[in-house]
Amino acid sequence: MSGGTGTGSRRPLKRSVVVAGHSTSISLEPEFWDALREIADETDKTLNELITDIDAERAGRGLSSAVRIFVLNYLRDPSRRSGS
Repeated sequence: MSGGTGTGSRRPLKRSVVVAGHSTSISLEPEFWDALREIADETDKTLNELITDIDAERAGRGLSSAVRIFVLNYLRDPSRRSGS
């Protein structure tokens, strides 16, 4: 049995998204989906628009990894948030 501490122990959720007009799916942990939605709201973008932007800048990384890194970097840099 795995002894999760509660953080990061939830399984990834696969969701369908549209990236640059093409359907694809991304698997992310629920916490990352929540953070991505919050960022989309803060930047006045749809989830698909935000993911399309991330896709354009991912530099060879897998899309799920690129999204996680984007969320981490966004949350580490409060100056990127609107209203700051």
